[in-house]
Amino acid sequence: MVIQSKKGTKYGKFKHNSSFSRRSKLKRKSVVGSFNNPVGTDHEGIKTVEADNLCNFSRNSGLCICIVTWNMNGQVSYEDLVESIGRNRRFDLLVVGLQEVARDNVARLLQDVLVETHELLGKAIMQSLQLYVFGPKNSDLFIKDLKVDKHSVGGFGGMMRRKKGAVAIRISYKGFRMEFITCHLSAHARNVQERNAQCRRISQSLFSKYWNPFGRPPQITIWLGDLNYRLQGIDTHPARNLIQRNLHSLLLSKDQLHKEAERGQIFNGYCEGTLAFKPTYKYNQGSSNYDTSYKVRVPSWTDRILFKIRDPDKITASLHCYESVDDICSSDHKPVRAHICFRVST
Repeated sequence: MVIQSKKGTKYGKFKHNSSFSRRSKLKRKSVVGSFNNPVGTDHEGIKTVEADNLCNFSRNSGLCICIVTWNMNGQVSYEDLVESIGRNRRFDLLVVGLQEVARDNVARLLQDVLVETHELLGKAIMQSLQLYVFGPKNSDLFIKDLKVDKHSVGGFGGMMRRKKGAVAIRISYKGFRMEFITCHLSAHARNVQERNAQCRRISQSLFSKYWNPFGRPPQITIWLGDLNYRLQGIDTHPARNLIQRNLHSLLLSKDQLHKEAERGQIFNGYCEGTLAFKPTYKYNQGSSNYDTSYKVRVPSWTDRILFKIRDPDKITASLHCYESVDDICSSDHKPVRAHICFRVST
């Protein structure tokens, strides 16, 4: 797999350390410092990974994970969940992170969608912010040390509860120690520093109550959710003109998430697939047309999936898809889906 930074530098391997190792209470600031980057030290930013669209799935080797994030805007249907997950079930684990969930029956709907192939292994719920992990039926023998946690940063809006913060699941599956985090961060383009601070607080807080000086940290960390980072430095009409002409790749330099990572503020050393799909927010609900309200918001890639490997000499990753699900129109966001496979290096 070829990894390319924003500046075009190519890497043969991941070269980074996990930001989620738990150290002593006196050293806990270093957890934050590794999620962002201390002043005066080198930082890697977010590395861009190209998807190869080829997965030789086998339950006997490695670990394949399908990941879906979706801000539902209070809307859900069985059909939309089928579409967001996809009909290809050639994966070990399914991780679904949902924001602005208004109904209590999402877990049941997801189980109905997956009834023939997968079962619910764990869930973490904080009001409208929800995370689910599904695994193959009869996979209990592969599971160890499942824990859940949450961190609230407040935030409500409109007629529906819109909880801001993060929920997370730690699980050991087939020998891989993993942490999945889904989050919903503060809205509006102007609040970029607030989002940065929320990311750092979340990474420091989650699972700190389980800290053990002799415990082993996760080997793989995956963040997914409505991170709410926007396009900055371009007005809505020029941005929409580029999108309509399928030139949205020219907007990547305006993406707040990558810009803040390049400054060493957040997600240091994480990886993300190429943003080949159109910005996933904000659409008129019920259509694939961008916002025509009086706000006429600038389209943005608010919905993201990022991952990080603690020791790339021991575990390798390959990205097989990173895409938006554009046929779903019930929300003002499009779901985003990724397929990542991990293998132990030999």
